[in-house]
This record gives sequence, structure tokens and C-alpha cells, in this order.
Amino acid sequence: MPTLPSGLSDIVADEEDLARFLTQNSQLSAFMPKHAAFLPNPRDRETSVSRHGSDPRNVLWSLGLAATGNRTLVGAAIIKAKVAREASLTVISDEPPPRHAVLKGWYWDDADPNLQKAKQKEVAIELASKAVLLRR
Repeated sequence: MPTLPSGLSDIVADEEDLARFLTQNSQLSAFMPKHAAFLPNPRDRETSVSRHGSDPRNVLWSLGLAATGNRTLVGAAIIKAKVAREASLTVISDEPPPRHAVLKGWYWDDADPNLQKAKQKEVAIELASKAVLLRR
């Protein structure tokens, strides 16, 4: 099986943990991430994640600080790759940077932005409801 520069397989396994780094307090509530944290970036139509679980925390936060650049890192939402796939998204490794992956396959319809927003929100709610929230 081909490997990436990070040493990970180029295939993201269903049981792999994916971390969505949170850069604003508005992306989380007291106990869970808000759905908006998972919504796709409108420029590339995908959601950026890192292939790492909650432990070891120092490695997770190092990845998060590298991923967020000059933005504040307030936490991470951890989901299994299987959760994203069950929500009809595709999980694709996307290095560099090391351990980077993307969630693709979001519903997109430029002719009906209201439907697009509603369908994307539905998927994002599903992801957020199954995520483990870690605060930094």
C-alpha cells in the first residue's frame, strides 16, 4: 500500500480519527462543536481535517497550530472517517502538510443557494453530533 511523506497510508481508513481544528469560540458550545465548524470552504468546496485523534495531545496541538497559522487555536472536533463517509462525504488524504486530509462531496448547487445551504447544514449537524470536542 503506497505511503505518504508522513508515513501514513494514502487511503484513509474508516476507523481513523480526523481532527477538525477550531479557531473561534463561536465554533463550539459547552459540550460539542457547532455544525458550522464542519461546513466546507466555499473556495475549494471541501473541509480541511488532520489525520489524528485526541492523544497524544501535544502532537494534536502541534498539528493544530501548524494548520491554523496565525489564527487562534481554541480546540478540535474529533470524528472517525467512517462518520464522514456515512454522511455521504469522501475522505481523501491531501498532503502536504503532513497528516492533512479533506472532506469532499458536499452538496453544491449554485442555482439554488438556499437548498445548498440546507443540505450542507444537515450533513454538518450529523458530523458535529458525533464529534468529540477537545478544548485547548
